[in-house]
Amino acid sequence: MEEETKDPEIGIIKISDEVVGVIADLAASEIKGVVGMSSGIVGGITQILSGKKNLTKGVKINIEEESASIDLYLVIEYGLRIPDVAAKVQENVKRTVESLTGLNVSAVNVFVQNVALQKPSEEVKEENTEE
Repeated sequence: MEEETKDPEIGIIKISDEVVGVIADLAASEIKGVVGMSSGIVGGITQILSGKKNLTKGVKINIEEESASIDLYLVIEYGLRIPDVAAKVQENVKRTVESLTGLNVSAVNVFVQNVALQKPSEEVKEENTEE
């Protein structure tokens, strides 16, 4: 489904679900403590078979006439308070999607699918400093 805006003098503007999904993914990734998105087993298999990185994995968009709801499936860094990270993600995603698309975001639902002990880049840095 796509968000469509009509202006009879100029034309129409369509924003696809995928574009909204990419914006939501990037906005969620900006928050400290979000390690990544979780696509689940089916999405992971599809990504492996196709060899392509899916920028909307872990994001589900539901656009209705007047508003959009966004479901995010996240992996959070261990040691951080999950409700705090989730609330910051909700705020940032709502603000970013609304400002960039003009859509009214009715809900940003966060589902924490996993907890990561460390980001991979931090593990490499620690191994190099131990020598």
